[in-house]
Amino acid sequence: MSAFKGGIFTVAMRWADRLLGLVSTLILARLLSPGDFGLVAMAMIVVGLVDVLLDLGVASALIQKGNADRHDFDSAWTMRAAQACCAAAILTVLAPYCADYYSDPRVTSVMRMVAVSIAIAGFENIGIVSFQKDMAFGLDFKFFVTKRVMTTIVTIALALTLRSYWALVLGSLVGRTIGVALSYWMHGFRPRVSFRRFRSIWAFSQWNLVMNAAAYASTRLDKFVLGRRENAGAMGMYTLADEVASLPTSELLAPLGRVMFPAFVRVKSNSAEFKRLFLLAFSVQAVVGIPAGLGVALVAQQAVPLLLGDQWNASVPLVQMLGLAGVFTVLTHSSHYMLLALGKVRTLAIFYGGQCVGLATLLFMVVPDANAIQIAQSRLLVAALALLLMLALAKGATSAFQIRELVFNCWRPILASVPMVASVVAAATLASSTSNLAILLIKVSSGVLVYGLSIAGLWWVSGRPDGAERYIIQALSERFQTRRPS
Repeated sequence: MSAFKGGIFTVAMRWADRLLGLVSTLILARLLSPGDFGLVAMAMIVVGLVDVLLDLGVASALIQKGNADRHDFDSAWTMRAAQACCAAAILTVLAPYCADYYSDPRVTSVMRMVAVSIAIAGFENIGIVSFQKDMAFGLDFKFFVTKRVMTTIVTIALALTLRSYWALVLGSLVGRTIGVALSYWMHGFRPRVSFRRFRSIWAFSQWNLVMNAAAYASTRLDKFVLGRRENAGAMGMYTLADEVASLPTSELLAPLGRVMFPAFVRVKSNSAEFKRLFLLAFSVQAVVGIPAGLGVALVAQQAVPLLLGDQWNASVPLVQMLGLAGVFTVLTHSSHYMLLALGKVRTLAIFYGGQCVGLATLLFMVVPDANAIQIAQSRLLVAALALLLMLALAKGATSAFQIRELVFNCWRPILASVPMVASVVAAATLASSTSNLAILLIKVSSGVLVYGLSIAGLWWVSGRPDGAERYIIQALSERFQTRRPS
């Protein structure tokens, strides 16, 4: 239970941090143009690909190894620093060729500046991995949010001054530099150059590298194709739409994942506890993630012009489509961390590779001239098929659960979402003559109220079984009791 209390604590703090990030995005969206975002997105696709192709996953290796010592940490830091420097050198060489691919010479200078920031970030103190490994959620959050606050301030200041894409590029450079400085200030570990544990880390990391590369390709292939077929403005629309659409699901999943991985590692030798934690994680993600993804699609028409401005209205259908894709994606994450804790990295590599192949087949063979909307639709279809693939692979890799147990833990949020969707559509129809802000508030309030009552009613009627509902009620009850004056 303590692991998931830490998870809720981390989620709450991550949302506070994300609020800052959202404010930053809203400000930058009004100061910069879609073309500015699109240009940086073009460069970052290639940057991320090179970075992930050289990513040895040393942090995951340290967490997965229960008795990691100083030699492990030193070797991991050395390997990561070498990886970052190699990535920076490759990006510097590739920059002009990528500019030719996108037919935009500005990509060259952007990529080379980002290469410098990657080289700097490679020397971050590896000691901060222990925050996650030891489940020190407060320190982990302090590092993350301090870095974000300082980076946000600098980036907005640069945007106000420069009014160009260089604000995003230089802001990233400053952010990575701040991260390195903070890592040494917050943790007393001082890494040394060492390759003593290279073999043991590499034994875990070789498939981790393949997995990360396949995962990156499966989530960036759509943008890589769109960047070639459309201009920087269309690329900016799609990129920011993807970010907005994934906000509810990704910002719930990212912190939970940081908790689930070390929690699963700690109990993997206890099959009963391992199964309990996995099913609870799946249940929590279903109860929160399914309505969150649907909610994004339902409110996009009012939220986009209000939050980003009228210049981003063309991204509304993209936000809706990608928000629906997030509903399927949310249900794969607990299986991902469960398999990672068991060392089934090869299985995960197969999953992400299959996802990438499926998307590539659609974009290059089925709809070779797909526009932005069709690319988003392709992602939705692949996300649905990927969920089935993940469940099949997870079931084949471990006997920790049965498919019927997963169905039992997600039928209530699925069924409760039906009246939620109906209430939001009805509320929007009744309030169609009012302002966008009023319609948005009515949609959100009616959706939250109806879903909350529906999920609680279904849980009660089904006999109040163990799962997300019981856990959330108990956690809130305990929190209320600790705050109640004696």
